[in-house]
Amino acid sequence: MSATLQVQPDTLGGTFTLTKDELRKAVAERLYNTVGSAMQSASKYDLYMALSLAVRDLLTERWRHTTEAHYEANPKFAYYLSAEYMLGKQLSQNLLYTGTTEVAEQLLADFGFSLEEFLELESEPGLGNGGLGRLAACFVDSLATLDLPAVGYGIRYEFGIFRQTFVDGWQVEQPDAWLLRGNPWEFIHPDDMIEVGFGGYTEHVPEGGGRLRVRWVPGQKVLGEPCTTLVPGYGTNTVNILRLWRARAAEEFDFQMFDTGNYAQAVEQKIYSENISKVLYPNDGTPQGRELRLRQQYFFVACSLHDIIRRFRLRNDDWNAFPDKVSIQLNDTHPVIAIPELMRILLDEQGLNWDQAWRITQRTFAYTCHTLLPEALEKWPVSLFEYLLPRHLEIIYEINHRFLAHVRARFPGDEGRVVRMSLIDENGGRQIRMANLASVGSFAINGVAELQSQLLRDYTLADFAAMFPDRFQNKTNGVSPRRFMKLANPQLCDLITEAIGDGWINDMERLRGLEKFVDDAAFRERWRAVKQHNKENLAAFVQHSTSVTVDPSAMMDVMVKRLHEYKRQLLKLLHIVAVYQRLQDNPNLDIVPRTYFFGAKSASGYATAKLIIKMINSVAEVVNNDPIVRDRLKVVFPANFNVSMGQIIYPGAELSEQISLAGKEASGTGNMKFALNGALTIGTLDGANIEIRDLVGHENFFLFGLNAQEVMDLKNRGYHPYDWYANNRTLKRAIDAIAAGVFSRGDATLFRPLLDSLLRHDEYLVFADFQAYLDAQDHVSQVYRDPETWTRMSILNTARTGFFSSDRTIREYARDIWNLKPVKVE
Repeated sequence: MSATLQVQPDTLGGTFTLTKDELRKAVAERLYNTVGSAMQSASKYDLYMALSLAVRDLLTERWRHTTEAHYEANPKFAYYLSAEYMLGKQLSQNLLYTGTTEVAEQLLADFGFSLEEFLELESEPGLGNGGLGRLAACFVDSLATLDLPAVGYGIRYEFGIFRQTFVDGWQVEQPDAWLLRGNPWEFIHPDDMIEVGFGGYTEHVPEGGGRLRVRWVPGQKVLGEPCTTLVPGYGTNTVNILRLWRARAAEEFDFQMFDTGNYAQAVEQKIYSENISKVLYPNDGTPQGRELRLRQQYFFVACSLHDIIRRFRLRNDDWNAFPDKVSIQLNDTHPVIAIPELMRILLDEQGLNWDQAWRITQRTFAYTCHTLLPEALEKWPVSLFEYLLPRHLEIIYEINHRFLAHVRARFPGDEGRVVRMSLIDENGGRQIRMANLASVGSFAINGVAELQSQLLRDYTLADFAAMFPDRFQNKTNGVSPRRFMKLANPQLCDLITEAIGDGWINDMERLRGLEKFVDDAAFRERWRAVKQHNKENLAAFVQHSTSVTVDPSAMMDVMVKRLHEYKRQLLKLLHIVAVYQRLQDNPNLDIVPRTYFFGAKSASGYATAKLIIKMINSVAEVVNNDPIVRDRLKVVFPANFNVSMGQIIYPGAELSEQISLAGKEASGTGNMKFALNGALTIGTLDGANIEIRDLVGHENFFLFGLNAQEVMDLKNRGYHPYDWYANNRTLKRAIDAIAAGVFSRGDATLFRPLLDSLLRHDEYLVFADFQAYLDAQDHVSQVYRDPETWTRMSILNTARTGFFSSDRTIREYARDIWNLKPVKVE
């Protein structure tokens, strides 16, 4: 930390107080010595970089103390392996966590700037896509806040998922160049690069006692360069780290090629190697795309395990103690290749025997399954493993051979079970089942909401639950209240603090204290005023980002999440068409004015989802420009939904759409963010909706649709969507209008693939739930007409959803899975 910056801990014990002059000196030093600019000629972006680096210095000092405390205590660590981290912008959070927001505002005002201007200059890290990545970001925040020793590992994607734009209503993917102007929040460590191998062959070398030692001889090598981001806790001195790996070529430049004029070929190896960390989730619709994805997964796992072992060996030398010092959490199937990689290290590099290595491995890994969708339970062609990771394939074969012997011993004569539980799927081309590998190689397996965990045990992983019943747990997801309340909704937080006192942001169960204010008319009026302020902010954002003018007094009806058919954005869209058609029938119809918000990215290769995006934008074009509507309905779809946009949308939302087909959504975390910010939910009994409804009270939740058992029963009886279409006049009329080209400028063929899929298959039962959804939406409108009743329900949603703090989730992981104890940093 800069010698010019003297700071003292305040009464929170974790944030720091400093004067404006001290911050000015620190910014000036960073401006000259790091940014390389003079105060007199510095640009606004120069000042942003200098301010960010000065704030990072505060975190660095706490990181130093954290590192010293951890080294002294030699505690058990949790290591979180995740393919994505959707962090959000860092400056506002780090100002908050260091207690420097106010002095930064004062300093910037002296320069003629506002803090908001500086926050806009920051690029959001392109390291995640949806709920999986945002959950990982919330978890590392909570780990630090709870003083738990932990490191997050992932990939430092140069261009992230992609930046979404719309061209004539179609999603167009563009590079997300979030690193173009540098990233002040990371430390890059080129001296700590790790060599990662691919391809090649294995050698089996005889050793004494008739034992064979295996040596993998890779055909290609890539370097992994660590980039460290500091992860501070709130109200504590602990600063953990997020270590992300970027790929570097082992041989960057072929001088002979360049010298003969083959300039492109001279850097070919560099380009090929560094593609690994270019993009999150490259399109795997081609063999090259699938290979790149597997390269990504092994690359970050190999680097991370090397680092984990290095950290373990700093204070420990007994391999049998490894699981007592290390818990590795596999965030979905992407990092599951870590299981055979650890076996390879223990067997081939450390010389352990199989039984000892396998015992250590099984006691080290825990697996979180985030899905019930078969296509999301990754499988890899055996042929790809043979080419890319030959030694790992040998280890997987051996794990499978030994495991299936146990299955046969436990369930004699049940060859069907053996086939289902095998790590190798022999049907339609031999493939490795990564979820099966995770279930065999982990000591704990958890789902992320009560229903999903039950369905994992009863259906998706039922054979493994029968064999290892003690491994299965539920850990309902949570979200960071610092990011999604304190930063996103400061006015509401101030009102809550005035009512129930401070301290609740790190102890969310205290929100229950709000219940006694639901019958206080003055409090309800202030609650409505905060919500109206947030709605006006949201309306201003929409105007700026889409040029669509929306009425801030209209109901804000919001659905923001990944675009996937099971989430049923189509069901919401059909409701909009139905309401629009009611207005066409009766232009003077008295309806509750609504603004319908969508926010979603489709995977670049997901053609159906991209066509749904086009349909949403096409319906918006018609509805928003029809004079009959008279602004009573608006449909808006701002492009490129991310954390920053969410921080505007969640506080301003009044109705949260959580309408996935029951039994398909793992948990959801958007549903929690909306409820904590006082939005009411319309939803099915799916994912964490069930727990939200039970907590807020059934009367404060708009329920509709089939439950998971009814979905299965209907499909087993035989579901014929055309009959539902033919027998529901409102549904038929909406579908027929789309089919006739009403929402596609007369083109009756544009949306035919979507309509054919619905009429013939309707995999996610949109038609079956349509009428129940319309009835529930009519009930929503009825309740919304009574502001006092709606406000009571809104207050109770916030008051009763403190359970969904990620702090609670992490406490459960630490207690039930990791056996992790906090280390207080003085």
